[in-house]
Amino acid sequence: MTAPWCGLAAALTVLALDQTSKAIVLALLIEPITVTEFFNVVLVWNRGVSFGMLGGLGAAAPWLLIGLALAVAGVLMVWLWRETRLLTGLALGMVIGGAIGNAIDRVRFGAVVDFLDFHLSGYHWPAFNVADSAIVVGAGLLILDGLRAGRPATNQP
Repeated sequence: MTAPWCGLAAALTVLALDQTSKAIVLALLIEPITVTEFFNVVLVWNRGVSFGMLGGLGAAAPWLLIGLALAVAGVLMVWLWRETRLLTGLALGMVIGGAIGNAIDRVRFGAVVDFLDFHLSGYHWPAFNVADSAIVVGAGLLILDGLRAGRPATNQP
């Protein structure tokens, strides 16, 4: 499989997992569920970006964030179709799928559905979702691949 097709498969997989998980949470979650002492499933409507930042922009916020997400996804698609490395293709696909998944929420609901709530000793990490996870993992893989790309290949184990 070539890098662009690998990336497209990753984007579609992330998008499907993200939207399916959100649909399940919206359909079935009546109240928060304690899964472990450090993890809950909750329903949080995120009107901003990462960790709720920019949530106070008012009625225009969802449309600005939708435009930004689609612009980023478009630029990354161009990069993806020119890419030859599989790891980079996979990473780009994960970011694209996540960005589109959250943009779909903003179009449908005016906010992003977040539901994964991790906490420890009274400190809560802001709730997030599958799309957010894919974006973070994809960005991490891009950084890793970028660091590896500058190193010469060796034949040693």
